[in-house]
Parts: sequence; C-alpha cells; structure tokens
Amino acid sequence: MGKTKLLPLALGGLAIGTTEFVMMGLLPNIAAEFRVTIPQAGYVISGYALGVVIGAPLLAVVGGGVPPKKMLMLLMLLFAGFNTLSAFAPNNTVLFITRLLSGLPHGAFFGVGSVVASRLAAQGKQAQAISIMFAGLTVANLLMVPIGTYVGHHYSWRYTLAGVGLIGLLTVLAVQLVLPALEAEQNGSVKSQLAAFNKLETWLIVLLTAIGTGGLFCWISYIAPLLTDVSGFAPEQVPYMLMVAGLGMVVGNVAGGKLADKLSPLNACLVLLLTMAATLLGIYFVAESRLLSVLMTFVAGGCSLAVAAPIQIMMIHASKGAETLGASVTQAAFNIGNALGAFLGGLPIAAGYGYTSPALVGVGMALAGAGFALALIRLKASQAQPAPVAQVVAG
Repeated sequence: MGKTKLLPLALGGLAIGTTEFVMMGLLPNIAAEFRVTIPQAGYVISGYALGVVIGAPLLAVVGGGVPPKKMLMLLMLLFAGFNTLSAFAPNNTVLFITRLLSGLPHGAFFGVGSVVASRLAAQGKQAQAISIMFAGLTVANLLMVPIGTYVGHHYSWRYTLAGVGLIGLLTVLAVQLVLPALEAEQNGSVKSQLAAFNKLETWLIVLLTAIGTGGLFCWISYIAPLLTDVSGFAPEQVPYMLMVAGLGMVVGNVAGGKLADKLSPLNACLVLLLTMAATLLGIYFVAESRLLSVLMTFVAGGCSLAVAAPIQIMMIHASKGAETLGASVTQAAFNIGNALGAFLGGLPIAAGYGYTSPALVGVGMALAGAGFALALIRLKASQAQPAPVAQVVAG
C-alpha cells in the first residue's frame, strides 16, 4: 500500500497538532480581548486536554462497530465544527466549552488512524506507517504553529481557529477521496472491549505513556522563560527556537518509527525514554550556552515525538479485539502526561529553584517511564516461558 494512501491521516494530524499547540502562543491575545488574566485564558488549554481524556475512550467505544473510514470522517467533522465555533466565542467561558468539545475527537481520530495505518502497512512496517500520520503533527509544530501565532498576533486569533476548521474540512474530503475503505474490526460489546484493560500489560503501557512522556512536558511547558532568562535569547527569538524543536519532532518521528520496526516497539521505547532522560539532564547543565541550547532543543524535540509510534503499536498489540479503544486511550495518556509534566515541572520553579529545575523533574519522570518499560519486558519474558510439564511416573 503506497504511503500516499495515508496522507489524509497526516492532514488530520496537521489540523489536530495546530489547534493543540498554537493556543500557547495565542493566550496573550485571547486574554487581552476577553479582559482576563493569562492564567485565566490558559484554562482553555486545560479544557482541550480534558476533552481529549474524556473523548478518547468514549468515542472509541461508541464508534467501535463503525467502518474506520466513516468514523474518521465523522470525527473530523466534529473537530472542524467545534474549532469553527471556537472562532466565534463571545467570552472566555464559551471558549473553554468549545475547546473542550474540540478536544473530544482528538484521541479517537489518532486511535482509529493508528489502527488503519497498521492494517494498511506492509509486514514489519507498521510503526513507520503510523509515523506518517504523526508527521502531520510534527509539521504543525514546525510551520503551522508559528504561522498561526503570527496571524493571531497581527490580525486575530479567531482567524487561526477558523483556519483550523478549514483544514479539518479538507481532511474530511481527503479521507473520502484517498483513504481505502476497510471493514470495522470491533463488533463486540462494550464489556468485551473494556476487557482489554483487565491485563497488567495494558496498564503498564498507560503508565509508561502518562509518566514517561510527561518528562518532556516538564521541559517544553517552561521553554520560553528557560530560553530568555537562562540561555539569554531575546523574546522575539523564542518562536525560532520552537521551530528548531519542531524540526527535531519531524526527524524524531521518522526515526522512532524506523527504530520500533527494527528493535521492536517495546525495546525502542526503553531506548528512547533513556535518551530522553539523558537529554533533559544535558539541558539542565548546558542551558546557559546558546549554541548547546539550540542543539539540545532539537534533540529534545526529536525525543518528544519519537516515542509516539512505538507506543501506539505496543497498545494495538496489547488490546486485541479493542485496538481502536487501546490506541485512543494512549492519546488520553499523552494528555495526562502533558498536564502532569506542566504541574510537576512548575513546583520547583515556585519553590525558587529556577527555570532549569523542571528538566531535573523531567529526568525523573522519563526514568520512571523507562522503569515501566523494563517491567513490561520482564512481564513478557515471564509469559514467554513454557509452562512446566508434569512428569508422569509409571506405577
């Protein structure tokens, strides 16, 4: 199956990545228009993440028997509609509600898309196929987020969100015209789908995702003050550094897919989480150097997306019979990691330890994620051992 068949998934990833990450740069404009503080405006970011956590398992279960192509179109129609409504929000409260609703289809789209990509991929190329979908998210961080931020600053943040809605509609059209039709895999009851979460393996993957990837969010949540107050970059240079991180995401996403297909998804996750911990430790020690900060920002950006495809493949394999639900739940876990990383990374700053301190918290979270990966390796090894054969003693 040619990679072009997966481009509609990448376009959807572009739309989702843009709306998720562009809000960080638009908060001052939203706060000014609605006459609220920036922290109050920041509730709209939490609202979107909450929508992802709620919508990922809920829509995956409800749409379990719907053919994937139809489900992807319905999800993206919801996404486009709620983002467009966000562009017309009259106040911060309404914007919070529309952003929460915009987040509902996020996890299910990536969950269904991951299963579709893995089914269309050649044997041994599943993780690389999934990385094509996440490529849209990386391009969003590289190009669309800076463009959307520029539009929001110089014209209106409403145009940016309306543009996201337009990309969502283009995704619906692309799915209809390009993506092959596949039969629905899940026809079981809700109870049978939820049975996948009775296994220890499934929960270890969820913990690996929520805690391990939270390490990167410790760093990126406070990257702007780190770059300006510690590394010495001017505020107007920060968007360019974010583009460096976005370029790292593009490279890391491709590398993570190839590594997972070569080593196995689980071993790739272990390697990447250990690399993440080492990178964050490096950021702590070299943050005062501008040159090394550029290098480490690129590497950390790469780590942030490299684990995405391996984790999705792991969960798809672990949740047989409920693959879409499993792959959707990992998206909820990523967003829990986002919230945990931002919260825990902010604690040492509030205690007066400076803007390099979140990186050390991130090291601990990444190592904890690696610990869950090691626990998974031991669990699989124990399951692979043959059962002892009872000896029959002749009387």
